[in-house]
Amino acid sequence: MAGDKLTHVDADGRPTMVDVSDKPVTRRTAVAESRLVVPDAVAQVIRDTGGRSKKGPVFDTAVVAGIMAAKRTHDLIPFCHPMIIDDCRIHIDLQGNEIVILCQVSVEHRTGVEMEALTGATVAALTVYDMCKGLSHDIRIDSTRLLIKRGGKSDFNALTEAEDND
Repeated sequence: MAGDKLTHVDADGRPTMVDVSDKPVTRRTAVAESRLVVPDAVAQVIRDTGGRSKKGPVFDTAVVAGIMAAKRTHDLIPFCHPMIIDDCRIHIDLQGNEIVILCQVSVEHRTGVEMEALTGATVAALTVYDMCKGLSHDIRIDSTRLLIKRGGKSDFNALTEAEDND
């Protein structure tokens, strides 16, 4: 467990933004993953068309949408600090009938970019859904999770954590 109290509430239990003014500026990176499951027929269309649907290039559009979302996270999540992201990379891979989206975000800042990576991966997944829903509505966004967080007070690696719990 990362901590024993919520960070975005004040002493009276009211929502508040975390003051990061005393935190050091460090290199911070986060990687998030979203996974979609598509019917076999949809996966086949993506393979046969080089990733195109009636609406256009599925994965290319999802990459652009995910990057745009990561950059605007502070507009979507109330207590996220606005920041200029140094780098955002989204990789999308079709594995059988599963689409795996990885979003990596980096910044030199006083606060981390976990929410930016999670937002980028999620919006990319939603964009894949939107681009493919003309083929089928039986598309599931099965999971979105933080895989890696580096920089700041603590690091996190979901794969290492999973191994430690085995």
